[in-house]
Amino acid sequence: MATKEQQGLLRALPQVEELLHHPYVLALEDDLPRVSIVETVRAVINDARQGILAKTVTSVSTNDLASQARLRGLTLRRASLRRVVNASGVIIHTNLGRSVLAKTAVDAVNDVARGYSTLEYSTEHMARGSRHDHCEKLICTLTGAEAAIAVNNNAAAVMMVLAEFAQGHEAIVSRGEQVEIGGSFRIPDIMAQSHARMVEVGATNKTHPIDYERALSPETSMLLKVHTSNYRMIGFTESVSIKELRHIADAENARRDAAAQAAGLPGTADHVMVYEDQGSGAFIRLDCFGEYAEPTVAESVKQGVDLVSFSGDKLLGGPQAGIVVGRREFIDRLKANPLARAMRLDKMTLAALEATLRLYLDPQRALAEIPTLAMLATPADQIEPRAQALAAAIRATLPAGCAEVTVEPEISRAGGGALPMCDIPTFVTKVSFVRGTALGCDRHLISKRDLPVIGRLSHDALLFDARTLLNTEEYKEVALGLAEYFDTLE
Repeated sequence: MATKEQQGLLRALPQVEELLHHPYVLALEDDLPRVSIVETVRAVINDARQGILAKTVTSVSTNDLASQARLRGLTLRRASLRRVVNASGVIIHTNLGRSVLAKTAVDAVNDVARGYSTLEYSTEHMARGSRHDHCEKLICTLTGAEAAIAVNNNAAAVMMVLAEFAQGHEAIVSRGEQVEIGGSFRIPDIMAQSHARMVEVGATNKTHPIDYERALSPETSMLLKVHTSNYRMIGFTESVSIKELRHIADAENARRDAAAQAAGLPGTADHVMVYEDQGSGAFIRLDCFGEYAEPTVAESVKQGVDLVSFSGDKLLGGPQAGIVVGRREFIDRLKANPLARAMRLDKMTLAALEATLRLYLDPQRALAEIPTLAMLATPADQIEPRAQALAAAIRATLPAGCAEVTVEPEISRAGGGALPMCDIPTFVTKVSFVRGTALGCDRHLISKRDLPVIGRLSHDALLFDARTLLNTEEYKEVALGLAEYFDTLE
């Protein structure tokens, strides 16, 4: 039961109509329909009522409630999904949308988004076509695979492969490769959802070919290799290569065929396939990363996998997608699986993916025009002048005496579950605070601006990595955001 004090606060709450006529709320009428304003006002009053009963609200002010309603209304007007300035130095930033699309990919999206398209229409045959055709030939040309299919992300690709080829059967996987691929989704969970039975072999740090051989049974349908792109084990470790898995699968398949023939059974027995979830999806081996360079999809195909799946928005540098390449007989089965329709790509994603893939036909052009590749491969001595230019823009904008601005060497990260142990040398513009605080400024840059600026906190300083800034306009946004913060302190 409410106390007398709470009852008094509840009686002090303004009526909806009173708040609707407050000047702060009336100012919203140019931007929002009345029904949205009314719902916002009711929500603010209800929150205050609940706060009073929970004893978290100890005073009631009509002006404060009207101000809260105005802020909520402005939030409704502002897009939730919007552009940010990434000065964090994390290149494939999962929280910020992973890879930045190349200009040609953006143009391709705009072209198909503003009108009709050949999504499922063949101009060659003047009849219905398949959306798979737009990227398949390009992917096969670039990877050496017989066939390919693209779905909406790599987790979907893994799910579809397991459901089609291992449902009700066993898939053998090393204990050291049971990764979590992000968002708490783990390989064992995906396998369980697909109704495949996981058979774990080896130890966390070491798995040998004999471990797979001993685990083989009549129910085995797949040898699954998961590339650990988002972490590395070092020290006393060993894993089984694709070539070794191919040898094990071939030997088992030959034994099954021989047994079927001896039993007088028609055709051949069910075969064990080799499937790799590569994850990161590199099409070019970036030699600048030395031992940390990710294997390419083409290398996996050449080593003998039946299927390999990977992401489109990691090291490939394209839109979100999950791509599966490999033997035609298996890809044809995936295309016929009902999940292929449930997980299919839309026209805008296909346009961006096709345009990105076309850039790879000329590797040097891909390195220059795909932002992810360019950011990863640019040496630190080319980043330093950008950091100096950013520092100059900040110094020219900030009030005198409020901060010290310097350029210092630092480390960028690939992000996105790729190149986990690779330090990428860079230069950052460091802002050390004389007035205010780095934490307060960081909050302002992120939560108070229509165009958020994402930097990196380091003790009582903010670091802005020029490697992930896309152009000089973004330099100006960083400087402007900092100036706005110091204005709030006056």
